[in-house]
Amino acid sequence: MKLSLIALFAGLTLLSAEGMASTKQVYGLHEKALLPELGLELPAKLDTGAVTASLSARNIETFKRDGERWVRFQLAADGHEPRTLVRPLVRISQIKRRAGDMTPGDTAAYTARPVIEMPVCLGDSVQHIEVNLTDRSAFDFPLLIGSTALGEFDALVDPSRSYAHGRPGCA
Repeated sequence: MKLSLIALFAGLTLLSAEGMASTKQVYGLHEKALLPELGLELPAKLDTGAVTASLSARNIETFKRDGERWVRFQLAADGHEPRTLVRPLVRISQIKRRAGDMTPGDTAAYTARPVIEMPVCLGDSVQHIEVNLTDRSAFDFPLLIGSTALGEFDALVDPSRSYAHGRPGCA
């Protein structure tokens, strides 16, 4: 009797996990993302090893407006005209630096990055995600989408695929 109850529980757990997995969207390692507010489509890298999302930006400047914290920056994406954008500052994030990003004698293990919230479309799903701002011009992808945002998209990432969803289909 005890063994059959355990088997029943295990079966229900598997069915529950299968049901949850079937609602998730499978994306490739690289996808096209739409920034609807800007009408701009960018190549994005989906990185489950990164916690946060990052958008390529230059000339990043925080300031106060009516007692609130804001950030002004230029979007830095190859093939697109630099645009100056102004957004409310959500917070400052402390991002762990990779050893390759440090110069000899540099002791700072973290770098501070401003974080904004913005809508991003992947496939046919739009989510408002937090994005930190940093110069990603040395990278192939101006937008990196980390695990926190991937969770909001209810995403599974198949690293053997790229551009599984083609162009974003958000209305």
